[in-house]
Formats: sequence, structure tokens, C-alpha cells
Amino acid sequence: MNIHEYQAKQLFLEYGIPVPAGKPTVTPLNATEITESLGGESWVVKAQVHAGGRGKAGGVKVASNKTEVADLCKTMLGSQIITHQTDAAGLPVNQVLIEKTYPIERELYLSLLIDRGTERMIFIASAAGGMDIEAVAHETPEKILSLKINPIAGLQSYQCRLVAYALGLTGKQHKSLERIMRGMVDLFVAKDASQIEINPLIVTNTGELMALDAKINFDDNALDLHPDIKAFKDPEQEDKRENIAQQFGLNYITLDGDIGCMVNGAGLAMATMDLVKLKGGKPANFLDVGGGTNVEKVCEAFKLILSDSHVKAVLVNIFGGIVKCDVIAEGILAAIKEVHVTIPVVVRLEGTNVEQGRALLSNTGLNLYAAVDLAHAAEQVVALAGGAA
Repeated sequence: MNIHEYQAKQLFLEYGIPVPAGKPTVTPLNATEITESLGGESWVVKAQVHAGGRGKAGGVKVASNKTEVADLCKTMLGSQIITHQTDAAGLPVNQVLIEKTYPIERELYLSLLIDRGTERMIFIASAAGGMDIEAVAHETPEKILSLKINPIAGLQSYQCRLVAYALGLTGKQHKSLERIMRGMVDLFVAKDASQIEINPLIVTNTGELMALDAKINFDDNALDLHPDIKAFKDPEQEDKRENIAQQFGLNYITLDGDIGCMVNGAGLAMATMDLVKLKGGKPANFLDVGGGTNVEKVCEAFKLILSDSHVKAVLVNIFGGIVKCDVIAEGILAAIKEVHVTIPVVVRLEGTNVEQGRALLSNTGLNLYAAVDLAHAAEQVVALAGGAA
């Protein structure tokens, strides 16, 4: 789960990570009041969306007076921000963050995430902050430092000094960086984060370190342990169908094709999508209904698929293991009738009681096709959707 920048900075403050003075707002009416409370001579107005690249899209603007702050709030609030990390529709700006500006001497990069290969937390640091870190890693990999944390020993002071030297920090800045790194580790562990990123971590003209931007991702599987973090969720920043899917225990991701896919098992779902592509089609979604699926889940899955107006045909690929194929077939028939599916549906079943399941799907009078194998099913659905199979 992602959260907004202003929410991440609230957590940073709790764990001793310095951030600029700032306040969020959902209306431009109190912009002047906020700027007066922050003090200073200039301010930055930042659109709060779950996407990077806001600055290039006009979502981060500096104002030199209070009137400009209010005008920028009016312009941003209610708009859509489109960046390289959003789709063509962009994301809605329902909140902005107003912050006091600080003279910047240098911009650094610092993040903490999980290295699954070594099963360790790992710090990534670079003196080339404020830039696309992927581009830095690709073009100048020598500017990237990675540092793994032993889960038993924890973060050591000498490791913080290594990072400080690599970033070109001196004197008291070493202690400041260590406090920030320890705060990041404590926050990461306490709240079950999956990534904490500060880009840029700035050095002010007085030598202070400060998190100018903040991004935190959390492990979805641990959210029930952290109701305070769960309360940060902003459904309007996420795909509506994906939010609905979560409520019914479905794993759904919207894609840009015209063939709806309903599969049980993530690996089987990926293989199904690959085969649809191989046969000349284009999947409209990734949808894993899970191993223990039932009629309610199948109905909701069909509703999700059909809510996409681009879908021209549906491929259902189910392996009957935990639930037998005849039970699955009955659920599919009930769901198709309940949801009033009118577009063609190709069903491929395999597993326990597969023959009984296929028999139930035959001669139903519905726009339903029972496929013998997955390759045949993919060819059928692509052809029915008007594709190239």
C-alpha cells in the first residue's frame, strides 16, 4: 500500500527524521493561514498523488507570496496529474501540501528496502539525489552504494559512516545521517514497510540534513496489524476495480487489452495471459480468484471483468484441486446467469471431476464454449474477440 507524502512525513517526524515545516490542505481557503503559520519568505505547493514525476507534470510549484500560494492551490486541487507512472487519465489531486522552502546546497538519495535474494534490509544511497534513481543506476552505477543490514546485529555505526563518506558528508552531518538511517530502520520494522525512500535528502546551506520528499510503501499482508497505517489508504488514488477485488479476496490488476481472464492461481494466470498474447490476443486484466473459489467469488469476478467496456470475450481457466471441477462449473453457470453475461465465455477446466464439469458446461444455450486444453481455449477466445488466432 502506498501513502501520500504528507502522511509519510508525519511518520518521519515520529521516528526522528527531519522534514520541512508544512501542512496539507483540501481547500485553498486556508492557504494564507497555513503560510502565515509556517513563516518564511517563499513556499512550495505539492500535489498529493501516488505517483512520481509530479514536478515535471506541474504538480510541484514554488510561490514567492501568499497570493501565489492560494492561486496554486486553486489550480491544483480538483485537477488530474498525469506522469510517466500514471495511465492516460492521470490521478486526482484532492489534497496539496504547503511547505516552507529552505536554501539547498546539495541533493542526495537514500532509501531502505528488502533485498529478497539475501533476505536482508538494504540501504541504497547516492550523491546524485533529486534524479530518477533508475537512470542513475543505469548510466552511472558507480554513483550507487548498497549496504545490507544483518537482522541479528542490526544497523551499525560504522555502516552509517560508510554511507556518510560515500555521500561526501562531514563533521556533525555524520551523526545526523546516522539518526536518519536508524529512524528509517525503526520505522521500517515497526510498521512492516516494504520501501522507504527519501529523494532528495537535502543538505541545507547551514549544513542540516532534511527529507525534502518522502515515499513509503507497506506490506499489504501486514496491514491488519497496523490500523493506523491502514487508515492512510486513499482509494481514489487506486484503480476502482482493484479496490473492489480486494474486498472479495480477489487479486485483480487492470490491463489495456480486450480479453478478460479469470484464473485460479497467480502462476497459472501469468501462463494464461502469456498464451493469449502468443495467440495474437491482448489480456484486459490479471485476475486470480484463488484456490478455494466459490459462486460468490466467481460472480464478483465476472462483474469486475464486465465493468471494463473494452472486454469483448472472457477466458476462464480453472484447475480443480481444492474445489472439484463440477462444483466450479456449477458456480460459473450460476454466475453467468446472475450477472447476465452476453459476451462469449470460453472455459477450460482441468483436474478432479473434469469430465463432469465439462458435461455441465455443454449444451447450456448460453454464449459459452468448453475448451479441451489451454492452447485451444486461447485460440478460441482470441478468435471470438476478433483477434488474430
